[in-house]
Amino acid sequence: MAFWWPIIVLAFAYAICRFLLMLIPPNVPSIDVDASDVLDDGNQTQENSFIYIPPRGRTQQDRKVQCYEPATMKYLGFFPALTPAEVKERVAQTRKAQKIWAKSSFKQRRQFLRILLKYILEHQELICEVSSRDTGKTMVDASLGEIMTTCEKLTWLLSEGEKWLKPEYRSSGRSMLHKKSKVEFHPLGVVGAIVSWNYPFHNIFNPMLAAVFSGNGVVIKVSEHASWSGCFYFRIIQAALAAVGAPENLVEVITGFAETGEALVSSVDKIIFVGSPSVGKMIMAKAAETLIPVTLELGGKDAFIVCEDVDIPHVAQVAVRAALQSSGQNCAGAERFYVHRDIYTSFVNQVTKIVKSVSAGPPLAARYDMGAICLQEHSDKLQHLVDDAVDKGAEIVARGSFGHLGEGAVDQFYPPTVIINVNHTMKLMQEETFGPIMPIMKFSTDEEVVKLANDSRYGLGCAVFSGSQRRAKEIASQIQCGVAAVNDFASTYMCQSLPFGGVKDSGFGRFAGVEGLRACCLVKSVVEDRWWPYIKTKIPKPIQYPVAENGFEFQESLVEALYGLNIWDRLRALVNVLKIISEQNPVATSKRND
Repeated sequence: MAFWWPIIVLAFAYAICRFLLMLIPPNVPSIDVDASDVLDDGNQTQENSFIYIPPRGRTQQDRKVQCYEPATMKYLGFFPALTPAEVKERVAQTRKAQKIWAKSSFKQRRQFLRILLKYILEHQELICEVSSRDTGKTMVDASLGEIMTTCEKLTWLLSEGEKWLKPEYRSSGRSMLHKKSKVEFHPLGVVGAIVSWNYPFHNIFNPMLAAVFSGNGVVIKVSEHASWSGCFYFRIIQAALAAVGAPENLVEVITGFAETGEALVSSVDKIIFVGSPSVGKMIMAKAAETLIPVTLELGGKDAFIVCEDVDIPHVAQVAVRAALQSSGQNCAGAERFYVHRDIYTSFVNQVTKIVKSVSAGPPLAARYDMGAICLQEHSDKLQHLVDDAVDKGAEIVARGSFGHLGEGAVDQFYPPTVIINVNHTMKLMQEETFGPIMPIMKFSTDEEVVKLANDSRYGLGCAVFSGSQRRAKEIASQIQCGVAAVNDFASTYMCQSLPFGGVKDSGFGRFAGVEGLRACCLVKSVVEDRWWPYIKTKIPKPIQYPVAENGFEFQESLVEALYGLNIWDRLRALVNVLKIISEQNPVATSKRND
């Protein structure tokens, strides 16, 4: 016992020191980012505050990305639509910067993350307000979808990022026992990202953080529907990079339309795309020309399953949040609700009560539950889906209300809507809605609901609720999708150690988590001698060139000796291997001749 006391005391002292070090805050510098031109202080000039009327359609000659607030249609300004030549020049500049950044230490990269995290925590209201103005979402929705998700990714990378990018040692197998085997993760070079408009802050930071932390440069094309906010968020990244002495142009944010994106795909070493299946297929075809890896996140039609043994008031609240978060404009939003017939009426009544109390209006008025629809004409599409369902027998049982809407922005809002008596012949249950609509369908058995959930060309996520966690897990395990939440909604995305992505028309590849981080790397397998130079590979005589007559017999016995299922067969084969080697040994041969 006397032997262990010093070890116990040292271990305890070490733990105390580690704890005390945790109490010492890291030295993180602050950064200044000019936000004077993005704050709505109510003092804009008439020239910069007029109501914008977007043109119907776009000509190829357009060289400007026009920006406006969806909730008010106030004009925000414009950004250039970059030409293919300009895109290639930006990528070339990033490639030069990346060669320098690839040699940076993890300490420097972590400091970059800490600076960003500090700025985000100190400027949450500013970041959310910019997102709200550019996409129409409420401040609460912006905080949930922009701030929390990004902070979670930052803190995960700070605590675990280096661990997952260090060489990973693997077993060497039976034939290579004298070797060390490892996987190394090297930067790819320049990662390209074409991101969607629904969460402009997080959609920029998500690929940027993984790419830069793994030693890459990154060029991000922001959506033409969120360029105003994207270019402001870029200033934050630039300031943080400058604060850690990173090379200029390591990160670029570009604006434009389809040809801008096409030029980016053809210029980078990997492409990450968040958008629709139709555009995703075009991205993939373009990437095939240069054979670069592609990660596609193409939306979903997520099932929300409610069994009969749940706490109905609780699950109803979760369901409404799942459908109405950011006015339903979520890749992983709940779009198909399946409720067990025994509680169907009670659940619908509870949801109806909640939705009727929801009001939609200008998000910065700070008195509405739901904001605007971002895209022009999308409200028309939503109404078309509802009309198709009603024509086929569905019934609208609840709608929320509108607040005071500006005359020019009425078409940018759609009321939260609950629809019952739906089935899979309706477009509403097959096409991605991307809006605040809750279609609720009955089911009778677990087998039936699994079949219904899988009857979709999408496969991004699902949420399953049951009083029995085992039952919920069993149902979730049978649904063809990339992410699943048991007795919760969207919790998988908040666990940033997990990969995110789907199957079928929801795309392939993963971002976030270990898999997403390593997807930004050249994955290299390396084998080296374990005890160099004392033990090294030598070609045995029987298979040296010219190959001996019994060369195949030797090889056959060697395979049996290494991989035979029976230990006695392996030993017998090993004896034969040694026998053949001895017969090929010149010394042994000369002794026999003597």
